[in-house]
Amino acid sequence: MSPAILLLLALGLGLVGWLAARSRAWAFRRRSPTVHLHSLPSFHAWYVALWIMVPALVFAVAWSLVSPALVTAQVLADPAAHVLPASGFDRQSMLAQARAVAEGRAFGVFAPEAAGLVDPYRAALARFESIGLVVTILVALAGGAFAFLRLKPDFTARTRVERAVMNLLLIASLVAILTTAGIIVSLVFETVRFFGMVSPIDFLFGTHWAPDPMSTGVPDGHQYGAIPLFWGTIYIGAIIAMIVAIPLGLMSAIYLTQYASHTVRQVMKPLLEILAGIPTVVYGYFAALTVAPAVRDFAQGIGIDNASTESAVAAGLVMGVMIIPFVSSMADDALAAVPQSLRDGSLAMGATRAETIRKVLVPAALPGIVAGIMLAISRAIGETMIVVMAAGASANLTANPFQSMTTVTFQIVAMLTGEGSFDHPATLSAFALGMVLFLVTLALNFLALRVVKRYREAYD
Repeated sequence: MSPAILLLLALGLGLVGWLAARSRAWAFRRRSPTVHLHSLPSFHAWYVALWIMVPALVFAVAWSLVSPALVTAQVLADPAAHVLPASGFDRQSMLAQARAVAEGRAFGVFAPEAAGLVDPYRAALARFESIGLVVTILVALAGGAFAFLRLKPDFTARTRVERAVMNLLLIASLVAILTTAGIIVSLVFETVRFFGMVSPIDFLFGTHWAPDPMSTGVPDGHQYGAIPLFWGTIYIGAIIAMIVAIPLGLMSAIYLTQYASHTVRQVMKPLLEILAGIPTVVYGYFAALTVAPAVRDFAQGIGIDNASTESAVAAGLVMGVMIIPFVSSMADDALAAVPQSLRDGSLAMGATRAETIRKVLVPAALPGIVAGIMLAISRAIGETMIVVMAAGASANLTANPFQSMTTVTFQIVAMLTGEGSFDHPATLSAFALGMVLFLVTLALNFLALRVVKRYREAYD
């Protein structure tokens, strides 16, 4: 039985318990109008519902993790499994084929030996699905009965429900921390393995990037110089893209907050923020099919004969357009949060609107504007799809924007999607690159949060 069915079963039983507990709480009041309920009937209902759903959901998740191994163990104990190889890929492949047919995901098996395992798999699946269903119902009924029998007029249901909700919110808040910790642990472990094969000096300061996933023997550290990748990431994401995004984003924010009418603002601001919701693959197609050929024609028109459709400037221009909403939205909020008294005082002193914006509003809103720029940079240097489609795969250390260039994110994709072994330094280099990128973006995010905090303290 799929976990989704057990989930729906737990939710259905929780709804039944909710209705029953709510009716019981109202019955306390109907029997004696003078009885004062400590908590509203809805809190009694949620108390019982939580006692039904939470244990049932916990069991459903645990059962979904344990039951596949139990099913496989029962199948292997069947006499029909004696024809299987002792171990290896063929054994796992036959079991997977038989299970797919038993679950209705396939019409037949490729290996004749697996045909005899289909019926044992069906019997095992039916058995353990029944066990899971019965135990889920029993767990839910046990939890519901325990909670239902505790309901009384003076029962502190509200306190208990609020405590449960607080614990749930605490767990939700820990997800981000635990996720970050998991990312760090996985990256650090593989990065240490990589640096055990390749010198960190060669990796961080080398200028030649040409790893060979098919090579054997002692790796040549000079092939893992990541400076061209770091330069390409900074050049495309933090220089070219920012040259596009900062002026356009800041000017659009100034126009929308200081010059546009209410009607124009109501239309233009949502249209501008739509850019943030467009999938990056769409930007990649736009860069590859429209911007890159135009950039190539322009380069040839000014005398650059070897210009190609893959260039840093093509990827950077489109990436800059993509992150305009990040700069614009933060700058818009920062400018709108500047106290009206500063505007009025500047205008009363005889300053024009342009002078007020340049000398009063922008300096006052500068922390918020800088925070938006740093968040936009973190978004740009982590972009992959636009680089894949428009910038190319050549690790060139050059300042010519019309040449092909690659970034850290592109090489991470290239190293992890190949057929190399995860024990090879070429594959492990993706984790080292990811560690560097993670540390850079994390530092930018921390810096942006500190700036935003300062901005909020000044104008909240």
